[in-house]
Amino acid sequence: MKFLRSHFALSKSQQNGIFILVIFIIVFQGILLFDFYTGNGPETVPAAKIEAYQRQLDSLNRSQPGNKDTLYPFNPNFITDFKGYQLGMSVEEIDRLMFYRGADKWINSAVDFQRVTGISDSLLQAISPSFRFPEWTQRSVPVISTGVPKTPVNTPDLNAATAEDLVVVNGIGEVLSKRIVKYRNSIGGFRAPIQLNDVYGLSPQVVENILMKFQLISVPDTELKDINLITAGELAEMPYFNYDLAQKVVTYRRLHENISSFEELSKIDGFPSDKIDRIKLYLAIK
Repeated sequence: MKFLRSHFALSKSQQNGIFILVIFIIVFQGILLFDFYTGNGPETVPAAKIEAYQRQLDSLNRSQPGNKDTLYPFNPNFITDFKGYQLGMSVEEIDRLMFYRGADKWINSAVDFQRVTGISDSLLQAISPSFRFPEWTQRSVPVISTGVPKTPVNTPDLNAATAEDLVVVNGIGEVLSKRIVKYRNSIGGFRAPIQLNDVYGLSPQVVENILMKFQLISVPDTELKDINLITAGELAEMPYFNYDLAQKVVTYRRLHENISSFEELSKIDGFPSDKIDRIKLYLAIK
């Protein structure tokens, strides 16, 4: 204890010296911090200036849509986020298009495209010449008769096309063409163009290419079966069903005293909810 007292006991003058030294260190550190935050730190760009730059970039992007690269013909139903940005569309306009297509709705004209997305007249005028719509999406336009007989347009029927016919479509080879015909035969013929999406290996772009050259003319004329009356055996023979799933549907129908909506079917374990729009082509709720 004597040893500790002899080494750590300080006189009053020594204590005052230490106190002054501590004050000096604190003041010196304060000066350094003040210099850093007021003059030597990184320069901060005002938010208003950043927004002005962004508005200027957006304006330049809108004034020259599609000038970055050659704008090739395309179907506006399949615009991606990146494609929309390249065309000069805003995030809100792209989101409106995605929401509309997410509801399985189709745009059939440049007027529809502007109505759905809300793009300006100038942007529509710049990009609409490159729009290409499949023939089956076009609305029929009344034609005033001139008294001269018109030669009917011979559009290939998708349900009558052979594998050799389908090979002419860009993106389809022998394997895919045979697969399309095989799938078509397995479901008794296509009832709607959307069923092409169920053929394994067909991308949305290839489906679009098919619909640019073929139409559904001879659609199977079969009465829709009532889902509340159909038997498990009959249901199992329909596209998108097998015997196990058919049994589950019939069991669910019996337990709940009939099915009131197609959306109700999604409660059944293993039911293909993403195929409900196709299943409506074969079944009805009466």
